[in-house]
Amino acid sequence: MACGSTQPGAGENKSILTPVMTLEGHEPWKFSWPDGEHHEYKDVSYISYFPDGKKMISGSGDKTIRRWDLREGKEIKEAREVCENPVGAVGVSKDGRLVVTAVGGELKVSEVKTGIVRTFHKDNWIGWIDISADSTLLAGASTNSKVRIWNLDTGELVAGPFKIGDGYPGPITLRFSADSRKLAVLSNWKHFLQVWDIQTQKLDVQKSTSGNHGGLNLPVFWTTKNKSIVAPFTFTDDYSRTIYEFDASTLKTVGAPFKHTFDINSLALSSDCALLASSSFDNTIKLWAFESRQLLASFDVEFPITLVLSPDSRQLAYTTWDDTKIYICDIPADLLASIGQPQPSTSKSKRSHHVGLLNSDATRPLRRKPGIIPVTSSIPRQPRPSTTSNPHAFLPFLRKFLSSSSRTDPVRTDEPRNPLDVCFFYLFASQLTR
Repeated sequence: MACGSTQPGAGENKSILTPVMTLEGHEPWKFSWPDGEHHEYKDVSYISYFPDGKKMISGSGDKTIRRWDLREGKEIKEAREVCENPVGAVGVSKDGRLVVTAVGGELKVSEVKTGIVRTFHKDNWIGWIDISADSTLLAGASTNSKVRIWNLDTGELVAGPFKIGDGYPGPITLRFSADSRKLAVLSNWKHFLQVWDIQTQKLDVQKSTSGNHGGLNLPVFWTTKNKSIVAPFTFTDDYSRTIYEFDASTLKTVGAPFKHTFDINSLALSSDCALLASSSFDNTIKLWAFESRQLLASFDVEFPITLVLSPDSRQLAYTTWDDTKIYICDIPADLLASIGQPQPSTSKSKRSHHVGLLNSDATRPLRRKPGIIPVTSSIPRQPRPSTTSNPHAFLPFLRKFLSSSSRTDPVRTDEPRNPLDVCFFYLFASQLTR
């Protein structure tokens, strides 16, 4: 489904991303490095829209799960959950009935209307979850690189554990195909992309490269009709600076890639596969027309880590390092029109009282692709050093930390030490991107 490529050039114009709404409530949290040095950190690692786009759920190292009313721009305080351990993942079923959370070694499913909570898993930390398009299946990837699939209504284990990547201990991400027959599994730690058949529980196809130096936990997506997969990938022993489209049956690359000038730390694909958003340690968030590979806009944002598109693709939500706020931005009408996105009537559109727009002159008309099910992502994070606007200064720290992660055991300063759980959570289940 790929066409020609228009990549960013050296003289690329960049603009400022101005939020129309800012969600505040998460608090700083403490972390202890292996050398005994203690730090306070600020970041919101996990955000996900509810399917109606009117609410959001978030999780953080501050041990809270919060829900937000996006019409009012405020937290729904009665729905706040205070946890005993750091949050590992959050998600909402596509029908809006169920909320899934991973906290510590527990994977729980809560009914939105009744508040009834069921525990599906209580063992290794879960660092990534995905819910099938028909809201019947739940997949979870644990820090021991095993993937399990549960019946979302009964809690019954229906597939797995799949042993991914020869059972190495490291972070992996996953995504159901739209028909729930296949599961895409990605590791930027061990440099592989896999497609599994859920019914037979067998590996269909794999693409891998050499390297075992560590990497970011980045999301993977399916395109329309399950024909291809979109994921950051590297064909060298380095971090991923490029997003590729892969044929789902062969994992051969399709069309031109999407490129950043520095390591990618998050991405999101719209529900109709018309719009791709990506962020990087080059301190930009970029919006791309997926089919043509056209760069539509590039915005200066210092160290974005979490990036999601709303179910209707009209908003972009993100978080950054050293900040406990969630920022929500309206995507400009002219940019949406360029990819064939219908605009809501102004009389029916209810916006925040905050004022702001995304501004960019890099837009061109493009044909829109057929729609598929909404896709959102929840992305884990890792604490970082003091903020710097120079990614070249920050990345050596990041690489040094990741390369030594198998030999260190950082722990929280405000909770009992569990070497296995804490090490795996922060070094493997946590991400430096979502």
